[in-house]
This record gives sequence, structure tokens and C-alpha cells, in this order.
Amino acid sequence: MGNLKNKVLLIYTGGTIGMVQDADGSLQPFAMERIYDALPLLHRTDYMIDSCQLDKIIDSSNMTPEFWVDIAEIIERRYDDYDGFVVLHGTDTMAYTASALSFMFKNLTKPIVLTGSQLPLGMLRSDGRENIICALEIASCKQVLIPEVTIFFESHLYRGNRSTKVSAENFDAFSSFNYPSLAKAGIKISYKEHLFMPMPTGPLTVRKLFDRRIAVLKLFPGITPEVVRSIVGTPGLQGIVIETFGSGNAPTEHWFIDALQEAISRGIILFNVTQCKAGAVQMRQYQASCDMDRIGVIGGHDITLEAAVTKMMYMLGNYHDDLDKVRNRLGVSIRGEISTNDLDEDI
Repeated sequence: MGNLKNKVLLIYTGGTIGMVQDADGSLQPFAMERIYDALPLLHRTDYMIDSCQLDKIIDSSNMTPEFWVDIAEIIERRYDDYDGFVVLHGTDTMAYTASALSFMFKNLTKPIVLTGSQLPLGMLRSDGRENIICALEIASCKQVLIPEVTIFFESHLYRGNRSTKVSAENFDAFSSFNYPSLAKAGIKISYKEHLFMPMPTGPLTVRKLFDRRIAVLKLFPGITPEVVRSIVGTPGLQGIVIETFGSGNAPTEHWFIDALQEAISRGIILFNVTQCKAGAVQMRQYQASCDMDRIGVIGGHDITLEAAVTKMMYMLGNYHDDLDKVRNRLGVSIRGEISTNDLDEDI
């Protein structure tokens, strides 16, 4: 028998990449089962492509945890039938979805590549064609297995939970400031295998619970007690991601620390991440973070905001009966989202 072709499942969720111009010039959603018609070059590939889409195609600004579960369940149901998966997604919340999926899939052994475009596939100068073709090639590669959720955009493959959208108008719309790219597409695709997550040996597990009862508190000079208290006092709140200055610094005024301490006393988990795109929270490096460390705010080191938000929702959703576990794991790496020497693979 000859060599069987690798198979890739292309999953369309919505977004700019799936739009083509109709006869009257308006942009309409593209039927992904016609992907070979849109990109005839795909007939020359050495892999097979199947496609599907969410029951409800959405603009990525409307993304919610329920859609993350829909995407994960498509992959889970067909996991044994395909060698890799490509998710077409709007750019605005792509980094959130990539982060969420990375936490959901424990012991992932196959590539899940998210991609999209800044211009619709049906436009002459669309970046979508190159992004789709490269993402499919990566997901179908027989020689290099990437056991993680990634984002491919404008020649670079990034770890999904390290990625951030950085431009609303340039083709290089994503970056990963605290972790190198996993691959670079030029004349050939150059992989940096030493940067990949280790290949797991246990069975695949997909956890699908998210607790949406969290908030993001972004600090700014002149923030008032009323604003802080309105957020930390939100009824039913379970966790807060605090976007602090620099290496994790915040106001030292008594009213601010008292508001945080009161929230912690009510069982709310506080997670400190930096507003800076590059660098890390280092609790106690400056006096301005000592009080937060003293009262029990958890340092996020170099995690992105997108990963911090989705990780907190994931941890609270799946381990709500063991809040000590949530507190102990937020600040350490479970899917390569934080630069630490140790990887906790039990979560």
C-alpha cells in the first residue's frame, strides 16, 4: 500500500478571512467546503482537507466561552480522524481563544493552528491565502509534530497562549513578546523544535468548564477609590486580573490596599499581570508591590492578559471546589504560558 495522506480538519468560526465579494461587490461569508475552488493550489498538496464550521458563524468580538467549548468539542469528536486542525478565526479575540483552547486540551499530541487575516479572502491583496496555506502545511506536517495550540500569522508561528494582537491594520498583526516564535515561514518553514511543548504520554483530556465571574482591573494614574471599589465589590465575583504598572507595581495608598484585602477576605482571587507587552511581574522588586504580595495577591510573572483571563476562568471553572489549587497554580506554568523552569502537567 502507498503512503496514506495526512488529513487536516479546517474549522471556520467566522471573521474577516472567510469573507468573499458577491456579484454586487458586498462581502459575504464563504462556504468553506469550496476551499479547493477558492485556493486551487491546494489540489497540489500532499494532504487531504475536510472542513466544517460552527453552527453560528460570529464576528470574533462576540466570542464567548460557549464558543470555545463548541470548537473544542468539534476537535475532540474528530481527534482520532485527523492529524492536525486549523481554526479560522477573527483576529480581535484570536489570542483569547488560542489561550483558552490550550488550557482545555491536556496531553495534546496534535497541532491546533489558529489563523485569520486582516483582509477578506475574496480581496485581491488578502493576506488570508498565505496564512491558510501555511497553517494547513504546519498542521499536516509529517516530519514535525507540534503538540500545542498555536497561532500562525504573517510568516510566524507563535505559541497560542503567548500571543497578543498588536496591530489593527498591519499584516503582522500578532506578536509574542516573552517567548520566541516556534517557526518561521520563508522559502521553507523553519521549525524551532527545542521550543515546543514536550510530547505528552498520557491520554487526551478535554476540560470544558469556565467561570465567567471574573473582572479585569486596569490601573491608571488618578484611578479613584470609587472605581476600584465598584469592581472589587461586584456581587458574586470570584477573581480579578489586575493590570499593574511595570514589574507589577500599584498605588500604595491605604484605601487601595484595603480594598484589595477586603476582596481577598471575601474569597476573591487576585492575579497581578503587567500592562507592559514585554517583561514580567516581579513581586517585591519595588516597594509599590510589597503590600500586594503581603496580602496575598498572586504574581503572574510574564503571562499575557489574554492567557491570564482565560486561565483564571478555566481554573475557577474546573477547580472551584479546591480554591487553594487555583491559587497555587495560577502563577506557575501549566501549558507553557509562563516562563518557569517547572511545568505542572496535572491540571
